Amino acid sequence: MKKQTPPGPEPAPAKKTTAPAEKTAVTAKKATPAAKKTAGAAKKAASTAKKATPAAKKAAATSKKAPAAAKLPQESRTALVRRARRINRELAEVYSYAHPELDFENPFELLVATVLSAQTTDLRVNQTTPRLFARYPTPEDLAAAVPEEVEELIRPTGFFRAKTKSIMGLAKALTEDFGGEVPGRVEDLVKLPGVGRKTAFVVLGNAFGVPGITVDTHFGRLVRRWRWTEETDPEKVEAAVGALFPKSEWTMLSHRVIFHGRRICHSRKPACGACPIAPLCPSYGEGETDPEKAKKLLKYEMGGFPGQRLKPPADYPGKPAPPLAEG
Repeated sequence: MKKQTPPGPEPAPAKKTTAPAEKTAVTAKKATPAAKKTAGAAKKAASTAKKATPAAKKAAATSKKAPAAAKLPQESRTALVRRARRINRELAEVYSYAHPELDFENPFELLVATVLSAQTTDLRVNQTTPRLFARYPTPEDLAAAVPEEVEELIRPTGFFRAKTKSIMGLAKALTEDFGGEVPGRVEDLVKLPGVGRKTAFVVLGNAFGVPGITVDTHFGRLVRRWRWTEETDPEKVEAAVGALFPKSEWTMLSHRVIFHGRRICHSRKPACGACPIAPLCPSYGEGETDPEKAKKLLKYEMGGFPGQRLKPPADYPGKPAPPLAEG
């Protein structure tokens, strides 16, 4: 009889193998909360992007309309100097009568008037100073004045309390330190109360004949528009522009540029269509280019209106400004 081999253990049932597709489905099913969260965030981002589309389109359209002047090629130093000097020559022809637009009879009056001109117009200063100087004609007189009386006289110029303190302080300094005379050096002038480099160069250039560049808001705005410099700090502007011209031109250059800024090249809406130096200006087109419309933007004598001085120079082609109305 053939010996029978005892039966072995039953083979373990085969493990159920999950198909790749099924496995993926299971995994996805388990990850549903996180996946839903991610999907929700993505959906929200897409919705936000969709809503921002109009603004993005508008910004893109605006950038396409940017003036071509912003993409001008780099100008060499030699070309810059030539263009700057040509602009100065053109302005000299247009404003052959350029002058300081503050009325004054001596260095002291010019110094005080320049300090008072901060944050107001030269016209308002010129309308105010006649009574002030009639009452206090010398530094000694002003230094000994009653502050409240000075405040009342210069009230029309604004910031009258601070300005009273400055002009009485400089009058006292002139009396005690300089024998009642206005010094003729920038180092001395800037030590006086309320006197900075701009004021110092106005006085030096127009009362003493010492060349200087006056960097006021008009001057700074125009030299940046003309790409003479990108500086905004007044002393750096002064240095950068001064390097483009001989010293002998500095004072009159300042007057011409300031005249042009007040009459034609205004801050908000330059009269580009009436500008005599338009072909030399890299910012042409920032303002009104239509000649007829531009003419209506001209100010003072350019527009046929009174200037800022009550007593302008003899060669001034415009009308004298009227005195301050009584009231």
